[in-house]
Amino acid sequence: MKKTAACIGGGVIGGGWIARFLLHGWDVKVFDPAPDAQRQIEQVLDSARHSLPALADVAMPAEGQLIFCQSVAAAVRDAIWIQESVPERLALKHAVFQQIQEHCSPTALLGSSTSGFKASDLQKKSARPAQIMVAHPFNPVYLLPLVELVAGVNGTAENIASAQQILTEIGMKPLVIHREIDAHIADRLLEAVWREALWLVKDDIASTAEIDDAIRFGFGLRWAQMGLFETYRIAGGEAGMAHFISQFGPALAWPWTKLMDVPELTDALVEKISAQSDQQSGMHSILELERIRDDNLVGIMRVQKAANWGVGEMLRRHDLHLASLTSSTEKVADLRQILTMYQGEVLPAWIDYNGHMNESNYLQVMSLATDNFLTFIGADRDYVASGKSYFTAETHLRHLAQVKLNEPLIVKTQLIDQDAKKIQLFHRLYQASSDELLATGEHLLLHVDLNLAKSCPSGAAIQRKLTQVHRQHAKLEVPVGLGNSIKMR
Repeated sequence: MKKTAACIGGGVIGGGWIARFLLHGWDVKVFDPAPDAQRQIEQVLDSARHSLPALADVAMPAEGQLIFCQSVAAAVRDAIWIQESVPERLALKHAVFQQIQEHCSPTALLGSSTSGFKASDLQKKSARPAQIMVAHPFNPVYLLPLVELVAGVNGTAENIASAQQILTEIGMKPLVIHREIDAHIADRLLEAVWREALWLVKDDIASTAEIDDAIRFGFGLRWAQMGLFETYRIAGGEAGMAHFISQFGPALAWPWTKLMDVPELTDALVEKISAQSDQQSGMHSILELERIRDDNLVGIMRVQKAANWGVGEMLRRHDLHLASLTSSTEKVADLRQILTMYQGEVLPAWIDYNGHMNESNYLQVMSLATDNFLTFIGADRDYVASGKSYFTAETHLRHLAQVKLNEPLIVKTQLIDQDAKKIQLFHRLYQASSDELLATGEHLLLHVDLNLAKSCPSGAAIQRKLTQVHRQHAKLEVPVGLGNSIKMR
């Protein structure tokens, strides 16, 4: 059954929420009285459609329906999640929540994108205060998974648990803050850095470009994959965090920073920062900078996904969730046809000096399709953890057509043959929108005992599944290119 979310406010943050829900198959109703709200939301959606699917190695759900409403009442009716993303004015938020609660279901979850207000502040004057919680995301919401989740003094554990489940299902990382505080966690850290950066510019210590370089060429790279305390734990060496604190902790009392003071944002300082920022980045439009940012974020997250670390471990779990959305009856019906085992798009990192997808990434896509097939038959992570797996013994690829940046890809897989120890697969890689055949891959896999490092029969459940698939696929047309070898014509 289709799920419905409502988004009240469709700016940069609200638009990101809309995209996040919509691209995960939810219907989304939107109310935003701004005259150009629809244009702004479509612009955010274009960016999200370009980048979010690139994080997944399985098919995304069919996109939900986007509905623009003329009132709060029309938007929130029948919604099970309602996200408020209006400007940071407490009186305005109180008024909006009052309208929402007059028309929404008492069981709906109401999240606020507030970056500063406590949940208990938002809950004041509310008819059902437990219904309202902080659900503070980070821009771009359609890519960055973190959501700071705060129940407040009137919240319930049940509502927080329900919110965690929904947010996880749409690929987000809910971080429950058990003791509320103004600005939550992340923005308090960001504002400390921001205040010091303002002083450095004001005092002519560094320019905006130099400060950004200090972050992106230095500690920013560490923070993206280990955070603060884990990074400092390494800095402490084998003695760990206690040694780091004893060595560097006393320096906190030294007059290095001005973190307790805020520079006055005079017209002169604002102009100084603006001029330096224009010199630093003015050659790019905001849309260009957003696309650069999104492509880089996808690349960073996919590197961590390959390492099964940090956000990458979460992305892998989300792939398993997306794969599970296909019902068992659909999977049985699919056995009569070639199986779709991969959907995605050509990523920026896959483009080579010829301007098209590098040959190694054709194999990478085929490998992802093989992994999905193995999961499909039951040789999943739990199976590998039990000490059994499949190794690829032989591969033959045919490159038939080129494909370029951001073009959609789909891999269809046919089981050619199988026995207790071996699987023979044939992948067809297509350009998804044109159905042009881009490449084929023929692969022979051996079932292996990981502890003995030798081949062995697969488990009974896997053999039954393989037999079931092969019985149907043996009736299909023999694929062109099967059994080919390399030769000069």
